[in-house]
Amino acid sequence: MTSEFIDRVAIITGGASGIGAEVARQLLDLGARVAVLDLHVESADPRGLAISADVSDSASVQAAIAEVVAQYGGIDILVNNAGIGAQGSVEVVDDAEWARVLSVNVTGMARVASAALPWLRASPTASIVNVASIAATAGLPQRALYSASKGAVLALTRAMAADHLADGVRVNCVNPGTADTPWVGRLLATAPDPDAERAALAARQPHGRLVSMGEIAQAILYFASPGAGSTTGASLAVDGGMQNLRMRTP
Repeated sequence: MTSEFIDRVAIITGGASGIGAEVARQLLDLGARVAVLDLHVESADPRGLAISADVSDSASVQAAIAEVVAQYGGIDILVNNAGIGAQGSVEVVDDAEWARVLSVNVTGMARVASAALPWLRASPTASIVNVASIAATAGLPQRALYSASKGAVLALTRAMAADHLADGVRVNCVNPGTADTPWVGRLLATAPDPDAERAALAARQPHGRLVSMGEIAQAILYFASPGAGSTTGASLAVDGGMQNLRMRTP
């Protein structure tokens, strides 16, 4: 992969922190030209282009894509990483919250992809990578809205892959397990016993620990790489075996 990303133009939504920031760092290290789209870009890697953008607003997305193209001349890779969490069962999540989360987690990916597609079609190595979740493939308690949004991302990925195969644009997605991110850290901090809650989350994954951001970024880079030219419509679980393994308790 060392030389495959040199001068490739990559857009990463939600790229100023967490998984997105790690993807940006790795791509920049490999010679890519990276544009980070985020609500708050203060912590974005200074080696790339940082653009304040809201994926829930079409005008904001269109302006951000136009700025990327003006600065870099095209687009080769889109990593749809921006997303927000939601907790609770269907009994407690109101209509406004459903609309807010779906607008970011699902329609936001469609907005950014739609705006970027004219430029992706012109790339000889075009790739879209959507970030879904273990919540797309496993039922998790108190995550009804979040799970619905990430299940939609998985289905959207396959539909987009079919729609744009003839355009030479590959579309895949990564399904992370519970990751050791700042967002998860903030959730743990609100628990009555953060250490116990962290241990419980680690134990839920068969390999016994939280997934690292670097591991998720590596999966995203595989899909984005020209070397994965025959891979489209695929999903890759990066979850320590949580999706497919049923381990016996020692």
